[in-house]
Amino acid sequence: MAHPLYVAFIWHQHQPLYKSREAIDDPNGQYRMPWARLHGIKDYLDLILVLEEFPKLHQTVNLVPSLILQLEDYSQGTALDRYMALTLTSAIDLTDEDKGFIFDHFFDAHHRTLIDPYPRYSELNLQKHDNGREWCMENWTVHDYSDLLAWHNLAWIDPIFREKDPQIAAWFEKGKGFSLDDRKKIIAKHREIIGQIIPQHKKMQDSGQLELMTTPYTHPILPLLADTDSGQVAIPEMQLPEKRFQYPQDIPLHLRKAKEMYRDRFGKEPKGLWPSEQSVSPAILPYVAQEKFNWLCSDESVLGWSVEHYFYRDETGNVCDPHRMYLPYRLKTDYGDLAIVFRDHRLSDLIGFSYSGMEPKHAASDFLGHLQAISRSLVERQESEETSLEDPWLVTIALDGENCWEYYPDDGLHFLRALYSQLSEIDDIQLVTVSEFIEKFPPKAEIPAHKLHSGSWVDGSFSTWIGDPVKNKAWDLLTEARDMMEKHPEATEKSNPEAWEALYAAEGSDWCWWFGEGHSSSHGALFDELYREHLRGVYSALGEPIPDNLYEPLDDHTKKGDRSPEGFIQPVINGYPDEQDWEKAGRIEIGGSTGTMHKASTVQRLYYGTDHLNFYLRFDVKMGTQPGRDLPNELHLLWYYADTDVFTSTIPLGDVPDEAPLNYTFHHHVGINLVTQSAWLQQAWHSNDWHPKNHRIEVAFNQCLEIAIPWGDLHKEPDAWLHLVAVFADHGKFRSFLPENKLVELKVP
Repeated sequence: MAHPLYVAFIWHQHQPLYKSREAIDDPNGQYRMPWARLHGIKDYLDLILVLEEFPKLHQTVNLVPSLILQLEDYSQGTALDRYMALTLTSAIDLTDEDKGFIFDHFFDAHHRTLIDPYPRYSELNLQKHDNGREWCMENWTVHDYSDLLAWHNLAWIDPIFREKDPQIAAWFEKGKGFSLDDRKKIIAKHREIIGQIIPQHKKMQDSGQLELMTTPYTHPILPLLADTDSGQVAIPEMQLPEKRFQYPQDIPLHLRKAKEMYRDRFGKEPKGLWPSEQSVSPAILPYVAQEKFNWLCSDESVLGWSVEHYFYRDETGNVCDPHRMYLPYRLKTDYGDLAIVFRDHRLSDLIGFSYSGMEPKHAASDFLGHLQAISRSLVERQESEETSLEDPWLVTIALDGENCWEYYPDDGLHFLRALYSQLSEIDDIQLVTVSEFIEKFPPKAEIPAHKLHSGSWVDGSFSTWIGDPVKNKAWDLLTEARDMMEKHPEATEKSNPEAWEALYAAEGSDWCWWFGEGHSSSHGALFDELYREHLRGVYSALGEPIPDNLYEPLDDHTKKGDRSPEGFIQPVINGYPDEQDWEKAGRIEIGGSTGTMHKASTVQRLYYGTDHLNFYLRFDVKMGTQPGRDLPNELHLLWYYADTDVFTSTIPLGDVPDEAPLNYTFHHHVGINLVTQSAWLQQAWHSNDWHPKNHRIEVAFNQCLEIAIPWGDLHKEPDAWLHLVAVFADHGKFRSFLPENKLVELKVP
C-alpha cells in the first residue's frame, strides 16, 4: 500500500503566570505584564482561523492550563494590567510617573513588524530614539500620549481581524487623533477576540480538524519535580542545588488539574501530553500512563540520547537517518503503553526562527522542499523499486505557536496561507493530528522505559532550569517551601487551596528560564519578584512566618557583560545598531579588556549569532570612528571547524605574532576592506594555499560594522562547531586581533 508522507504540526501556546498574589487592591491590576492579553489578540485565534480556511489540513494545538486561566480572566473582564489601566486613563490625567512608564514600555514590540508599518506609531518611536526621554517628556502633548496608548494596543491585533472586522479596519485607517473613548473600544475589542479563543478551538476539535492536548497545570519540569538529581543524567558534572527537591507526588496533581480543566472546557479527555519544555524521564512515565494519556512528545535530541544515536544531517540540513526519527515509539509501563513522538528540531526551528526573514512563498516552498527530500530519502531506503512510500512515516513539527510570529510581516499570515495552499494541493504529503496517526498506525518500534533519556528540547539537558548558581538558589527556596507544606498534612487542596495554588505557580518552569545565565529579559527583576511572591504565598496561606530571604532579589538584574547566544537572530545589515535585532546574540566586551585592543578601545564590543541562513557579526566602535584613520583599514575573519578533517592554512598576513591563536591554521578566511566595505572569501587548500570562493557576504559600516556570511557559501553540515578569530590589518600587515582571551564559538544550525 502506498502512503503519503504524514506530517503532524503541534503548536504550543503558553505564557507564564503574570498574576500577582500581593496586588489584590492595586489600582493598576493584579497582572504585572500584558503578554497573555497581547498574544491573545495576535496569536492564538488567528492561527487556527487561517487553518480553518484549509479544511483538508489537520493539526494539533496545545493550550497550557495556566494560559487558559489568564485568557479567561481577560475575556470576562476580571483581569487588569498596568498597560491596560494606563490605556483606559485620560491622557490629561497621566502623572509624570505614568508618562515615564509609557515612554519605557509602550514600544515593547519588534519595531520592524509591529511599529514601523504604522506611520504614527513609527513617528513617536523615532522621536523616542532620536530625541531621548527628556525631550519627549517636555514636548509630547496629550494627543501624542493618547495616540501612543492607542497604537500600543492596536499594533498587536492580528491582521486577519482587520480583514474580518470593519471597526478594527477603521481604527487602522484613522491612524491618529485617538480619544479615550476610542481606547476603551479597543480594549473591549481585545476582550471580544480573547473570548473567542476557547470556543473556536472547541469548534475545530469537534469538527475533527484540530486535536487539542494539554500540559501539566503550571508548566513545571516534571523530571525535576521527581528529582532534581536528574539534572546530572545529561551533565554528570552539573552543580546541583544544596537541597534536593524530590516530590514525585506532585506530578499527578499537575496532570489531574490539567485534565480537569481540559474536560471542563473541551468536553472530552485529552489524549496527548506536551511535557513542559518537552522534558521527559523514566520517572515520569508511570504517572503519565496512570492518568490515561495516550501519547506525549519530545525532541530529537532526547531521541538521540535514548537510542544512543547521533542524528547527522547533510549539507541541506536534512537528517541522514530518517527511518530512525520519523516514527512514533512505544514506551511500556506497568500502567499501560504510551506512544511518544519526537520533533524534527531543525525543521521546527526554520519556522520558528528563519522563515520570517524570507519572502513568504519562497519560505513555504523551501519547507515543502525539505519534506519532499525526507520522502525521497525514505523511498531510497526501501528494498523494493517502488517510487512511493511503502510504510507510514510521521514527521513531527512542534514549536512555540506565538512568539515567532512577531518577527514575520503581518504576523506570518502570508507565510501560513502560502504554506497551507501548497500543502492542500499536494497528494503525497498529508497533515494529520498525532492521535489520527498513532490510532491508525500504532507504534512498532520500542524504547525501553528505563532507556528514555532524562532531558528537554534544549540540548537534551535541563541546564536551562538548573545548575546555574542563581537557578540553584531558586530551587533551594522552592524546596524549603515544599518542605514546609509537607509539615502541614492538614493543608490539603480542598482545605487550603491558596497554599497549593501558590506552590503550583512556583513550581512552573518559567522562572528559572529567566534566572541566571542562558536567557535575559528587561523584565528580569519582575520575574524574580513574582517567583518570590508565589513562595511567600505558600507560607502566608499556611500561617507560617515568611523567611527574610523571600524579600531579597535572587540576582543583580542590572549587571552586564559577556554572554553566549540566547537564540537565533535576523539582523538587518545596514551598519546601524538595532538592539532588538541583536538582543539574543552572543556578546563579548572588548573595550574594558586588557591587551592590544585596550590601548585605544576603538572596538568596544563584539556581537555574534546565527540563523539557518547566515552567521552574523557586529563590531561596536566608538562614535565617529573611521576606518583607515581610527581603525585599521582591513578586517580578516579566520576560522576552523573542530574535529573536522579539512585543509587548513596560516593567516595570510605579514608580521603575525607566533602566539596562540594567531599561529593556528584555519579553513576559511573572509577579508574585508573596511574603507570600501568590499569582501572576499577564501578556503584553505593543500600546501598552505588559499583559494578564492564565490560568496554573497554582506558588509555595512556606518555607526557600527555589521557582517552576514551565508552558511551556503561555506558548505558545512549542521552541528559543526566554528571557531573564529578577528584580525585587524593595514595593507596586509597585522595590527591587532580580538577577542584576546578566547575564540568566538558558533554552531552551524
